[in-house]
Amino acid sequence: MVTELWPGVRAVWSRRINVPSTAAADPDGSTHTWHLLDNGPQLEERRITPAGTLLCVHGNPTWSYLWRSLLAAATAADRPWRVVAVDQLDMGFSARTGAFRRLEDRITDLGDLTRELNLTGPVVTVGHDWGGLISLGWATRHRQQLAAVVLTNTAVHPAGYSVPAPLQLALHPAVHSWGTTTSAAFLRVTHALAHPPLDKDVRDAFMAPYRSAGRRSGVGNFVADIPADPSAPSWGTLTEVADGIRSLDVPALVLWGPKDPVFSDRYLRDLLQRLPQADVHRFEGAGHLLPEDADIASPVFNWLDTLQPGLDLDSAGNGLTHTVAAASAPESGTLEAAAKVPAADTASFRHMLAELAERAGDSSPAVVDMAPLDAEPGTGPRILSWTELAAVVDRLAAGLSSIGVKAGDRVNLLVPPGIELTSLIYACLKLGAVIVVADAGLGAAGLSRAIKGAGPKFIIGIERAFVAARLFQWPGVKISATAMSAPKRALYGVSHTVEDLLQSIPGTPGTEAATTSPEPDADAAILFTSGSTGPAKGVVYTHRQLAAMRDTLKDTYKLQAGTALVAGFAPFALLGPALGATSVTPDMDVTAPKTLTAAALAEAAAAVQATAVFASPAALNNVVATAAELSGPQRGALGEVELLLSAGAPIPEPLLAKVQRLVPNASLHTPYGMTEALPVTDISLEEIRAAGKGNGVCVGTPVSGTKVAVTALNPDGSSTDDPLTRPGVTGEILVSAPHVKDRYDRLWITESHSRSVPGWHRTGDVGHLDDAGRLWVEGRLAHILTTADGVRTPVAAEQAAESVSQVARAAVVGVGPDGAQVPVAVVETQPKARKPAPAAWKLSAKVRENVAAETGLDLASVLLVPELPTDIRHNSKIDRAALAQWAAKALAGGRMGQP
Repeated sequence: MVTELWPGVRAVWSRRINVPSTAAADPDGSTHTWHLLDNGPQLEERRITPAGTLLCVHGNPTWSYLWRSLLAAATAADRPWRVVAVDQLDMGFSARTGAFRRLEDRITDLGDLTRELNLTGPVVTVGHDWGGLISLGWATRHRQQLAAVVLTNTAVHPAGYSVPAPLQLALHPAVHSWGTTTSAAFLRVTHALAHPPLDKDVRDAFMAPYRSAGRRSGVGNFVADIPADPSAPSWGTLTEVADGIRSLDVPALVLWGPKDPVFSDRYLRDLLQRLPQADVHRFEGAGHLLPEDADIASPVFNWLDTLQPGLDLDSAGNGLTHTVAAASAPESGTLEAAAKVPAADTASFRHMLAELAERAGDSSPAVVDMAPLDAEPGTGPRILSWTELAAVVDRLAAGLSSIGVKAGDRVNLLVPPGIELTSLIYACLKLGAVIVVADAGLGAAGLSRAIKGAGPKFIIGIERAFVAARLFQWPGVKISATAMSAPKRALYGVSHTVEDLLQSIPGTPGTEAATTSPEPDADAAILFTSGSTGPAKGVVYTHRQLAAMRDTLKDTYKLQAGTALVAGFAPFALLGPALGATSVTPDMDVTAPKTLTAAALAEAAAAVQATAVFASPAALNNVVATAAELSGPQRGALGEVELLLSAGAPIPEPLLAKVQRLVPNASLHTPYGMTEALPVTDISLEEIRAAGKGNGVCVGTPVSGTKVAVTALNPDGSSTDDPLTRPGVTGEILVSAPHVKDRYDRLWITESHSRSVPGWHRTGDVGHLDDAGRLWVEGRLAHILTTADGVRTPVAAEQAAESVSQVARAAVVGVGPDGAQVPVAVVETQPKARKPAPAAWKLSAKVRENVAAETGLDLASVLLVPELPTDIRHNSKIDRAALAQWAAKALAGGRMGQP
């Protein structure tokens, strides 16, 4: 029987040790009793030699209890790691010394303890809150023992340092003593920062060492010692540690809760400047008490597993050798640096600006904007020639450089597709700056999460963007893409305008654009996913990978220089000049693709005599719906289109057939891909018809330079690790190609999973290959059903439901516990239902009959909704996770509100 002292803490971990003090706070050389949670004695009993020691340091007002999950994980998995979680002096169950202990004392205290414990290395420091700073102080003074650094929500010394607002309040003379010592208010407020709230027994455990005012003296002194300005006694030590960690050449892992009112993302950005080799993972929804909000034990030990071969003492025992080298470039991280393999030699690399440079003397149109920014209604399109575009890009690059934008800086572009966005993208690429593209289609909350997560140094946007930037406190020097009055500039904190930058640099149209030579494997862009399967993820592309994406599209669709294309799908606006293609942006709201009308598409095509069109399924759906409004000349312009691509989500054959009638001379293709790899496969309308019905949506064969495989599914629905190309095996879809993303940004856990099959990217989609080598997509891994009869995928059942004439769209979700889920169909009808409700008996019976006949799946229920919830960007990807939760509540007798 395992005895617990506190919830989750084994009695055998708790120990006390007497440690002689050398701290300045103890001039008499006192000996103090420390309390630790330590699994070391148990490892000795079992004769297990640890790979190293995790030295875990809590902040204020927690104690070693914060690290119980690391001890539990090391014990449960029989991992060969010793975990020593300390209670700092005057904190937790360690001695109350009666002395005021400052930052310097606490760093010395920790060194005294590790000397007494005879920790010779390898040591991995683990810190939280002010314990992070103290652990880093120990790290800088014990480099021979140091193997790696792990940090959770902490701060060192950001530029323009200011104490976080909650701590300013705690420091106020009128509040300090009562708030931190006389009462338990500071503890209660800290415990309330957990997401979700702490269970009562866990709150009681955190409170246990601090039941009386006398036990809370260290809490108050910890707050009082916060170095708020250079006059503070601990300011010098703070600065020494902050500067010292810049030279730490060991691997680092930073785990972060973004919903932290104490240490916001600005402190994360500062840490990454000082520890550029760090691997980072931001846990969306988690806050200050990250070890309570999220599982940090699994990623910490998984990360250590990737480093363990390099964590060895040298033969003389004098220090550590690190065979896993720290990355030299910001954001690279140790895992990424070790795994990154160039796809080709630098000599074969052709930069994204190459076509623009070669056509700098060409007066023909390069970009056309049907709805220019700040244009008066009815003024017509704005056209920029290749010569003019090259000159604007050169001047913009020079202007941005003049205000401090340099290679590696992140520049967030909050500008609608059009001439301004195109010019800014290529100016940033020219400088080697990293463009951050998180479109407004993510919604206010999603966009804010994306921008704060990326942490741009500069933001270039329209006025609406700066309204949000002020409201949500987005980081970055602000540059307005449009003219802005002085009062508004002051209101929004705008430092520059694009027009200012252009006017500050001499130059005239016709100036030849020079190519640049960025490092092919340096970061070039961060593009955000649609957020249809959880919070939008930042996807990092290098210059080489962007160029590979361009080349894949060029080779697959024979897009030669001189092609004229309509970019009705935002990602393709980036690629036009790189392809040497004239691109036109139609008059539409890019945040809502379904606002593209047939007339707007035709007018855009006519403006450049377009031969190619890129558009999303939602946009094409509205184009078909508004086709009756087309004039004769507009139909004629669409008749000149030779290629139409619809990307972003699967598109049904009946809709494609209607689109074909609008572009009768075009070859219609629906490439399958994702933000992480676009495109992956391709299929034409004729090939869709030839494939016929099957289990899922046929998305065709791999595009140029791309390989596709699947990994079979386990009985619980999880994916295995063995890539298979055998026909008929349903599993997670894997992709390998030169244009697959470099990594997920600041999402180390997500990234390590996505590349856990060497040489492949896990897509999270589920499907199979057929005998002809075609890929069929059957749904998302997160959306499969685990029924009593085994694992089932949803798409074939949804297609069967949609074959009922009254059903416009359907989603099939699993309701109930894993392994015993029952399938439920949630359908959107035509005409639309007025409110959510169970389907009428006749409709329900027909849907059940079709699904059973096509797939053998026995639906437990059929529910109606006026409209299925979809992602904002594409207006087409159904949020099945939300629907499953809604259906479960509805079938349990809950109120049938909107899903």
